[in-house]
Amino acid sequence: MMISWRYLDIGTVDYKKAWDIQESYHYEIVKYKIHNLVNQPANLIIFCEHPHVFTLGKSGDDFNLLIGEDNLSRIGASFYKTNRGGDITYHGPGQIVVYPILDLETSKLGIKKYIYLLEQSIIDALQDYNLKTERYHGATGVWMDAGKPEHIRKICAIGVRVSRAVSMHGFALNVNTDLNYFSYINPCGFSNHRVTSMEKELGKKINMADVKEVLLHSLSEKFSVNIEKFEGKIAGCYFA
Repeated sequence: MMISWRYLDIGTVDYKKAWDIQESYHYEIVKYKIHNLVNQPANLIIFCEHPHVFTLGKSGDDFNLLIGEDNLSRIGASFYKTNRGGDITYHGPGQIVVYPILDLETSKLGIKKYIYLLEQSIIDALQDYNLKTERYHGATGVWMDAGKPEHIRKICAIGVRVSRAVSMHGFALNVNTDLNYFSYINPCGFSNHRVTSMEKELGKKINMADVKEVLLHSLSEKFSVNIEKFEGKIAGCYFA
């Protein structure tokens, strides 16, 4: 029998609020796992966008934020140190951020395989737009022209946390993103690699809803799961 996941699109939401939602749902899944309770909450994928924000992973370097924290308000951005892996990245309007909260044990997935499948899902989804993307040796995420140092550019960042075999955080795909904000950081700790977006590569605005549908289909195929709309309620979280 094929495993079923749920998805929830919470629209544009402050980064901290989305983080709180993740933590709450992650806690519920872990609680059921630890106490061997029945009716464990379903694996959930959250889609959203954020206002301008820079986030730093737990192993990241503060020096990769190139603008002083006291100047963030000038560019309408905020900054958070998070508990995910990876270094620094940017989230903002026109970027699809996806947070899978998954019990990896139910799919018999280790962390490396999980990240590999996330990357492949994005690579396959972008192929629908005739964008050839790939992995870059030694780094997570999805890249273009990874074999050409003078042209390499990143289109999707990945940073996850796995605790008690349950994932949180996830990936951020640049669709119609304002790439100027990446000039305020060394994206993912790289000072010599550029960042790109679907809009920049294709020369036109891209329908965000369509990209979400393509991503859902690709995730469903790569992870061999059914993905249905989430109709439940997350304890302590309000989406209004």
